[in-house]
Amino acid sequence: MASVKAPPAAPIGWPVLRLGFRPFYLGAALLACVSVPLWVAVFLGQLAPAFALPPLLWHGHEMVFGFAAGVIIGFLLTGVRAWTGLETPRGPLLGALALLWLAARVTAVTGPYALFALLDFALLPLVAALLLRILVRAGNRRNIPLISLLLLMAAANAVFHLAVLGWVQTPAASALYAGLALILMVVTVMAGRVVPVFTRNVTPGLNNSVPRPLEWSVLAATGLALALWVFGAPAPVTGVLCALAAVLHAVRLALWKPQVTLTRPILWILHGAYAWLPIGFALLAAAQAGWVPLSLAVHAFAVGTVGGLIIGMITRTARGHTGRPLKTSWGETLAYGLVLAAAVVRVAVPAVVPAFYARALDVAAGMWGLAFLIYLVIYVPWLTRTRLDGKDG
Repeated sequence: MASVKAPPAAPIGWPVLRLGFRPFYLGAALLACVSVPLWVAVFLGQLAPAFALPPLLWHGHEMVFGFAAGVIIGFLLTGVRAWTGLETPRGPLLGALALLWLAARVTAVTGPYALFALLDFALLPLVAALLLRILVRAGNRRNIPLISLLLLMAAANAVFHLAVLGWVQTPAASALYAGLALILMVVTVMAGRVVPVFTRNVTPGLNNSVPRPLEWSVLAATGLALALWVFGAPAPVTGVLCALAAVLHAVRLALWKPQVTLTRPILWILHGAYAWLPIGFALLAAAQAGWVPLSLAVHAFAVGTVGGLIIGMITRTARGHTGRPLKTSWGETLAYGLVLAAAVVRVAVPAVVPAFYARALDVAAGMWGLAFLIYLVIYVPWLTRTRLDGKDG
């Protein structure tokens, strides 16, 4: 007698709190949509809000430890359940984690600073402890190193707050660079795992594998170059390693055959965002020689690589986890293009025509904000309702 397939588990609780990607993707997208245009208005003297910390540090901190960290938390809360088959925080506990993230974002612009620092620091170690417990219980040792990302980011965040408070002598900006470098290192590892596989899966017969020696060389050069930059090694040494990392990332990307993805936006956004890694390392090498401002390299990484990969992944994973096909609408495709265009405007225009710097900031911020507004318009209804297939999650 044929076995009868058990029906899917019935959905439990308020949809937005059923799985981690739902509240954290929405919160991070809202922060991206609002905070970058707000920062540009403050920078250009159009607004003067009473931030709990200097506006430039607020902007950098919220992009690294607010926006990017929020997406990472949502991704890991969702991924660990898929990897282990065990429940990750949901319902009231997930709501409490999301509210803690939100409270830190609000307190950053309302103060006092000590309360902001406390709320902001608490989240990453708390999520790390919750997820580590689940991975250990499931015997899933392969993904335990990912939890180290949360702990290392928490350490960098702690140094940032201590520096702002004047309790340590490390420049607060160095802690922000450390946070960004950690994210870039994880991008290097995770992109190597998924981007060529996603590309092969929809391109029968494609051979886009990267030789293992090159893979190890990419990882080693990237880690060393980022460490030298963050810890302030002599500029000539850092510049050489950054130039080497730029070349290796460019070769790796070419071997992935990005040209075959041109008709598939949900794939070309991943390749397009990754392309900003070699660009960023090339600019970082040039900055060590004093040829370009460091901010160009930082924004190539932050807007192009991190922003591009985030908009690509929060659409792809949200579609998959709400039971929708992995195909983008014109709105999502437009959002992809806007993020990558924002990176071009923010990096290329000040480099080529410095006199247009202020206008470039305005245009880039508008493109960025519009991209994440489009995401919210499309995904708020999806992420606040039950999956299309009726399953829990």
